[in-house]
Amino acid sequence: MGSNSLSTSQEVYYLPLNDAGHPDVPGGYIYLPPPTEPAYIVRFAIEGTSSICREGSLWANVPREGEKFNRDAFHEYKYLLLPPAIGRLVLTRLTRLHPDFTQTLYIDVPIRLAGAFAFYTTYTPLPDFTSDAAATPKPTRTETFYFDVSPKLMVNSTVLPIDSLSIFSVISKLMGQYPKDWERHLRGIGQREYNMVHFTPLMQRGSSNSPYSIYDQLTFDPACFPNGEDDMAVMINSMEKNHGLLGLTDVVWNHTANNSKWLQAHPEAGYNIETAPHLEIALELDNALLQYGTDLAKYGLPTDLKSADDLQRVMDGLKPHCLDLVNIWEYYVVKVSRDAQAAVDAWSSGLTSADSKVNGAKDWSLKQKVDFLREQALTGAKEFAGRFHRTIDPNVAAALLTSVFGHADSDRHQDALEAMTQWLKALNVPFYKDYDADVVIIKQQVEDRVRYLRLDDDGPKLGPIDKRHAFVESYFTRLPLNDTTKMHDPKALFLVNNGWVWAADAMKDNAGPASRAYLRRQVIVWGDCVKLRYGKKPEDNPFLWDFMTRYSRLMAKYFAGFRIDNCHSTPLHVAEYLLDQARDVRSDLAVFAELFTGDEKMDYVFVKRLGLSALIREAMQAWSTQEVSRLVHMHSGRPIGSFEIDKVSSGKKSKSSAIANGVNGSFGQSTEIVHNIRQSPVHALFMDCTHDNEVPAQKRDARDTLPNAALVNMCACATGSVMGYDEVYPKLIDLVHEPRLYHSSFSDHEVKIGAGRGGIGRIKKLLNQIHTFMGKHGYDETFIHHEGEYITVHRMHPRTRKGYFTVAHTAFPGYGQGHGSLSPVHLSGTKAKLIGSWKLDVNVSESAKQAVLDDKQFLRGLPSSVSDLSGVNVEITIDEAVISMPSHFPPGSIAIFETWIPGAEHSEGLDRYVTTGAAQAFSESSLVDLNFIMYRSEPEERDASDGKDGVYAIPGHGPLVYAGLQGWWSCLRDVVRYNQLGHPICNHLREGTWAMDYIVGRLDRDSKHKEFSSLSKPAAWVKSRFDAIRKIPSFLRPRYFALVIQTAYDAAWARGLKLMSEDVQNAQGFVQSLAMVNVQMTGYMHSASLNPFNSVPCMAAGLPHFTSSWARCWGRDIFIALRGLYLATGRYSDAYNHIVAFASVLKHGMIPNLLSDGKLPRYNSRDSIWFFLQAIQDYTKMVPNGLQLLKEKIDRRFLPYDDTYLEFDDPRAYSKKSSIEDIVQEALQRHATGLSFREANAGPSIDSQMKDEGFNIEIHVDWKTGIIFGGNQHNCGTWMDKMGESEKAGSKGVPGTPRDGAPVEITGLLASTLAWVAELHEQGHCQNGGVTAASGEHVTFRDWASKLQENFERCYYVPTDPSEDGAYDVNSAIVNQRGIYKDLYRSGEEYEDYQLRPNFPIAMTVAPWLFTPEKALCALEMADKYLRGPTGMATLDPSDLKYRPYYINSEDSTDFTTSKGRNYHQGPEWIWPTGFFLRALLKFNLLRKTTKAERTEAFQQVTRRLERCKIAIRESAWAGLAELTQKNGEFCGDSNPTQAWSAGCLLDLFYDAKEFARG
Repeated sequence: MGSNSLSTSQEVYYLPLNDAGHPDVPGGYIYLPPPTEPAYIVRFAIEGTSSICREGSLWANVPREGEKFNRDAFHEYKYLLLPPAIGRLVLTRLTRLHPDFTQTLYIDVPIRLAGAFAFYTTYTPLPDFTSDAAATPKPTRTETFYFDVSPKLMVNSTVLPIDSLSIFSVISKLMGQYPKDWERHLRGIGQREYNMVHFTPLMQRGSSNSPYSIYDQLTFDPACFPNGEDDMAVMINSMEKNHGLLGLTDVVWNHTANNSKWLQAHPEAGYNIETAPHLEIALELDNALLQYGTDLAKYGLPTDLKSADDLQRVMDGLKPHCLDLVNIWEYYVVKVSRDAQAAVDAWSSGLTSADSKVNGAKDWSLKQKVDFLREQALTGAKEFAGRFHRTIDPNVAAALLTSVFGHADSDRHQDALEAMTQWLKALNVPFYKDYDADVVIIKQQVEDRVRYLRLDDDGPKLGPIDKRHAFVESYFTRLPLNDTTKMHDPKALFLVNNGWVWAADAMKDNAGPASRAYLRRQVIVWGDCVKLRYGKKPEDNPFLWDFMTRYSRLMAKYFAGFRIDNCHSTPLHVAEYLLDQARDVRSDLAVFAELFTGDEKMDYVFVKRLGLSALIREAMQAWSTQEVSRLVHMHSGRPIGSFEIDKVSSGKKSKSSAIANGVNGSFGQSTEIVHNIRQSPVHALFMDCTHDNEVPAQKRDARDTLPNAALVNMCACATGSVMGYDEVYPKLIDLVHEPRLYHSSFSDHEVKIGAGRGGIGRIKKLLNQIHTFMGKHGYDETFIHHEGEYITVHRMHPRTRKGYFTVAHTAFPGYGQGHGSLSPVHLSGTKAKLIGSWKLDVNVSESAKQAVLDDKQFLRGLPSSVSDLSGVNVEITIDEAVISMPSHFPPGSIAIFETWIPGAEHSEGLDRYVTTGAAQAFSESSLVDLNFIMYRSEPEERDASDGKDGVYAIPGHGPLVYAGLQGWWSCLRDVVRYNQLGHPICNHLREGTWAMDYIVGRLDRDSKHKEFSSLSKPAAWVKSRFDAIRKIPSFLRPRYFALVIQTAYDAAWARGLKLMSEDVQNAQGFVQSLAMVNVQMTGYMHSASLNPFNSVPCMAAGLPHFTSSWARCWGRDIFIALRGLYLATGRYSDAYNHIVAFASVLKHGMIPNLLSDGKLPRYNSRDSIWFFLQAIQDYTKMVPNGLQLLKEKIDRRFLPYDDTYLEFDDPRAYSKKSSIEDIVQEALQRHATGLSFREANAGPSIDSQMKDEGFNIEIHVDWKTGIIFGGNQHNCGTWMDKMGESEKAGSKGVPGTPRDGAPVEITGLLASTLAWVAELHEQGHCQNGGVTAASGEHVTFRDWASKLQENFERCYYVPTDPSEDGAYDVNSAIVNQRGIYKDLYRSGEEYEDYQLRPNFPIAMTVAPWLFTPEKALCALEMADKYLRGPTGMATLDPSDLKYRPYYINSEDSTDFTTSKGRNYHQGPEWIWPTGFFLRALLKFNLLRKTTKAERTEAFQQVTRRLERCKIAIRESAWAGLAELTQKNGEFCGDSNPTQAWSAGCLLDLFYDAKEFARG
């Protein structure tokens, strides 16, 4: 299929999934902007070998183009491979998610609708690794995750983001006559620049007249809208067209009015005794309580409670005159007489079959018998279903009787009855306790409620107990008996009323069978509302679901937004369904709710699943200025100067693993604007006051109406108010019983901004204008300052840096006319202009209040006036604006300013300027340049600057790990991601420009050096960007500094990858991070080079300990790391330089372990030469025309086949040349002949710890086996080279791991080299075909290799079955682990041969033909079980007596095994062997895999074992993998935090995997 080649700008929201399929987003809440045209994309990023890729698919219920949303319709999204073609992208194949070991897989899902969407992945879990056949796990799926897409609200063709909404709430029934009064009020609301009106329910009300007790959900209130829906259509149209107002209404889904007519026809819509029989006990109790209230006088108890004593008398009578009469304990217990007789009758019948569960019951204790009956015979234990509903299965009970008494015998009938009676009474004990506990709760709840209703000062004080005001509120509505209700079972006519429960579980149905809230009287009930019973699905209550669906769709037809009433008590699945129905009518539906779950996590559940636009919060909940400040801060968006987390990838699509929506193959070229999904709190609708809570005149000081409103409107969220707030109403309106209508002067006159009488509406117009403007244009950064009773809020745009600044003097009781002053406000680098300042005065005298309250027709505000305030001063200087308040700025005053920052007014836009041009600036940088630009640890920086300069140290934080960009970015990475503006680096940047000076100075200084001349462009770019941000205020410096650093870092990183192989460029992030370690490790040093005459970039073994002088270049380390760091990444010339450098100093047939520039090489490692020869072999196979290396001639420091030591400046040094082929031959020949020498300069000058014997090197071949032996118990010539150093412990000069004899990895490397050179000779690429043994016998390479293969497993394998020991060279008496390969063969201490260590996988990797595949897998399984740690491989089996897994080099104890770190290789977990282990695991596992699915599993077994390594490099400040860890991956303080071979060996793994995939 072809594709279009259109050029567009594509918005992408990047959503990475972790290995378990969970969204890897800070906070976990995914909130996305409204849909766009063209549709933006959510890009799911899945690591190519993630667990969920195994036969995996992503499923999302996002509708495709042209489809409607269906919550249950999940589309399968698969991985789409789109390789680049000429001029276009071609869709080639669509497959399930499948493992790609080196790449990240992407799935793009276009977003075309607003709402709450869900996704999950299906996959087949990975089985545990075993060398035996493993059962295939069954397919499974992840949990369901959600992301919310905000609605796109529009009024008069203008888009209104949620955060720009200014909402006005009205109690609909108080609006007056429609259309006259309604239109007048709506005009006044619109004039005040509100843009949405919240109406309490507009439907026909029930008998209580509460707006929330709806009589008929499908009929608009005929008293207001005589023409019903037609009137509504006209009103909504007028609101939008004439007044710029959208409509928002409450939807009430969880209850209906208790007199709703339709309930009589459909009582099943509620919880009644027929649909919810467990409530029968609650109904009986309710009846009894009501009757007790009626009979109080009969019992001589008070009916008009005046005191606590009266209440106590009534409560004392509750149990004998009420609870005891109804005997509700019968609902709890088993009826003993009935069930005991039934059991005995069943036993007597002789028909009871034997039950093995009661064997031996005759000897059971009473408790055991009761437990048996409870667990095996009891029914009805989980809920109440009638009196004595709990019963015992007589047949099961009879089986117990049979076991105890034998078969039925009339003589024992009475004994059996008495025994069963005893058992059942014991069974009932916990039920009686349960009853007693419930009675305690019932009594307390009744007492508390009666006290509140009749005695408490804040209660309604209902007065005498009579028919009008019963003793308790009834929990049930009793439907009238009429022709309609007579058709139903009488049990169906008692319906539970709705209510709420303190601290209830929002996910639990309080009227359901699992709750006792109605029995325990824990519900604060609304007597005018019947709770609706939906069940779990529409089929459970067809009428109700259909009826409420029609209601919801009707509301969505006219209203742009819903407020879900009592959302936390509405069943979540019901709300989901009804919102889906509403969004089917209006997809861009704003949804708000108040949640009283008491649990932030639970709030998130509701928000995510329902797609709530915002949760309603209220400023009037605050009890002090400090609390107001906290609430404003909570809802004010991000702090000013917040960091930017988005990146722009311009001009091209990603080259790797392109993506699709799984629908079509039409893809255009586009510029991608990639957004990282920000950590998002739940959005808020922040109200200055709601219709549910007291107004400022009641709760604070009436004057606080103005500052409270100003502070709310400065918040970066949707805001709102209520009718009466702007007018300064004296008290909260009783929305149920209030008969008067609204009055507002702003409804009757034109509203102009400024001072005036009748409330704050004129200033509210300005506040709403500013709030909406800021919300529309993304002013989402804010700074709040609280000083005494003053609060200042500065809100600004994150890029233009234009803003608004507000000063508010709050007014709480007791402030009078003055309450302190505000210190002058200094706005650094900012200009400010006063828009206006005002104060509010309110007449709160009793006479004024009474006059307002005495108005029988209208609700009016207190007499009030807003006055201009003079004397606010703005002083503008070069560096700042200083704002000073006048001496008369009383409580209830505000001042509003416009602000801007000249320094941010760059011609290109400062954000754009500092984030562009970097790619070009770094385009000529070499990899060695990048080593300087990005890295350099403290020792390297000191070395390069002759000790003058080191890494940068940040006060309060400490030194950076690198002088280059990685050091800065490692510090800034989490600071940016989590917006940590209080971090020490931010404080430091605000205090001065020293950091910028350091970076610029460092680049500029070194760009003048010959080897770094190409640094001039990056230096100029960095300088120009820092110069631009030096002009901005210091509080913005951290943000822009981070932008520059991240932009430079990204450009340098991208440049580094571009200079590497295509496989690396297209690889997943983990591989690329590993690859960049080669840049980290390779650079120029003054004190270290690859030859003694020229400065040549060389590889450090690890940072920061192995960086300079003799400690930098280790032969073993370099050639273990070289294949991965250099060859696999395409750095062939660097590989060549290192091979040539070490070849030039070949001596004794060995290369040095320590190069020391080639001046003072030390030949004390037996294994280095073999890793060196393996590297040459790898070079010839991996590098194009790599065989040419063998013909390269090099100058020899030492004369060929001559052990004479020559100083590097001796005339004979470098006088002879050899080819690399000659070097290979010489190394093999010298070993074949045997080596016996003493290290040059032996003694303390080269090793102060070693004993004299250790300087003697002996190596020889056992020609019976072909195995090379060497070393002694006084030296340590392999990588496990720790020499004992402690005189106190007596370990000085005693190696921790001598590993003399024949180490398994050397044998494997030898075999690999021999097979290679034999093949070269046979193919005519190598002149020599063998070596001459010490005996003079000529041995061909092929014969030597064959001899090794014939003897390898006999010498090294330890069989699983001891009976097979005779076939192998095994001392059964000292075997510790079986099914393994020995670490050594014939060492000086025999037990050391049998130690399980991670060295045999090296041999497996380079010479797999030595191993029987089945045995190899068994040994690898053992290593996986006993040696593999989270990141590294334990260097010794934990079951070994020498195992010491904690390496502390500074320890100077008397412990021989650990003092001075002697246990370096006796248990600590090293990372580099992990690479060889996983390479071997993959290689041998693939050998037995024949199908694609099986091969996939082999790759994923490896991936599973890399998880912690990926985390480690991602979290490492050093951007590398450590040298080693302690036990179980614990941090080791003496380890290099980044080591060359740790990264290199894992790159080897990925290279192998790529080759396996290709071949």
